[in-house]
Amino acid sequence: MATQVSIPKGTRDFGPEEMTKRNYIFNTIKTVFNKYGYSPIETPAMETLATLMGKYGEEGDKLLFKILNSGNYLNKIEDTDLDENNLAKITNKISEKGLRYDLTVPFARFVVQHRNEITFPFKRYQIQPVWRADKPQKGRYREFFQCDVDVIGSKSLLNEFELIQIIDEVFKKLDINVTIKINNRKILAGIAEVIGESDKFIPITVAIDKIEKAGLEKVISDLKEKGLSDNAINKLKPVLEIKRNTKKSIYFLEGMLSESETGMKGIEEIKKVFSYTNMFEFKANIELDLSLARGLNYYTGAIFEVKSDDVEIGSICGGGRYDNLTEVFGMKDISGVGVSFGADRIYDVMSQLDNFPKEANKTTDVLFVNFGANEEAKCLEIANDLRANGLSCEVFPQKAKLDKQFKYANNKNIPFVIVLGEEEIKSGKPAVKNMITGQQ
Repeated sequence: MATQVSIPKGTRDFGPEEMTKRNYIFNTIKTVFNKYGYSPIETPAMETLATLMGKYGEEGDKLLFKILNSGNYLNKIEDTDLDENNLAKITNKISEKGLRYDLTVPFARFVVQHRNEITFPFKRYQIQPVWRADKPQKGRYREFFQCDVDVIGSKSLLNEFELIQIIDEVFKKLDINVTIKINNRKILAGIAEVIGESDKFIPITVAIDKIEKAGLEKVISDLKEKGLSDNAINKLKPVLEIKRNTKKSIYFLEGMLSESETGMKGIEEIKKVFSYTNMFEFKANIELDLSLARGLNYYTGAIFEVKSDDVEIGSICGGGRYDNLTEVFGMKDISGVGVSFGADRIYDVMSQLDNFPKEANKTTDVLFVNFGANEEAKCLEIANDLRANGLSCEVFPQKAKLDKQFKYANNKNIPFVIVLGEEEIKSGKPAVKNMITGQQ
């Protein structure tokens, strides 16, 4: 009986057509990253759990894929461990590594480990897969690619502005209409302070971050479960209900947070970023969104999230400022800011909009028809010349009916077919057929 083959839920195979389109996305993003002076790096697929744990919050830690130790990993487990049914304790004994959850924490580890080899401010980009033990659903996968761009070693808000420029240019090139949402974690910390719940800052941000999906009532219910008083929730409601108007939101916040030093610092930073954006025209909509929280614990300043205007899907890009991430690895006072483009969701958006350019489906420029051994030799000679001049060419591998060879070209979206038969060789004039227009 044949074994049934499958892949794990939340993962996917990509055929040639899909990979050609995905590479179009990757290459477009890389072009913009390079344009702004960022350099590529790569880090291993797995990191030690000591590197990964505690950086993403309680919920994030639960979504880490852990790797069993090599060899007899059960030899460290005692009967008492099993009797206690302490999963966390057992996991610590049988697993020392995990698949990376994102590219930012490995990047912070990289910076600390290679601090003597890099120049600060360090501008890097990284395009690699990440893994999350999440429940698979539309637009949410267990294995997916992130395209990260970060600058570390500078606190200048010019970096935030440059990231907004990069986001706008990437989506302009990909022909996706987007809204760039901006907030600041200092503002959120100030709000938690003025409603008297500073000690519940993390639960508040986690709850607020779900408002778009779950709705206001569910967020309020979650906040009550976390122990927020009715008085605190009533003070928080106007923040969650305020219409997205940047000027009015800033005016509202300046009144609400006037007694919070942290909150006012966040407002100052937001106003500075918007002063930069007001100097230029952007294709994207850019707005202050007070409900934006970004649940990851390591963000300390500006936070970003990008949504498609035309397709209902989660965020297709997001990130923010982190001041203390390298400190947990022993390197203090190194601030960074970055964003991550979700290539898989971008692919889904472009597929739904059907806005991949025709060249994104093309892998070969020219196909040579094969009439047999004599003609084949001449085809190989000319194909070699064309490749030397930058064109991608194929010679059909064996003699076959013309219909079959033309069908092969159509199926592979090859735009030109060269017919080089006995007569064409004698005349020195190959026949070239444009497969798009049908003209020869």
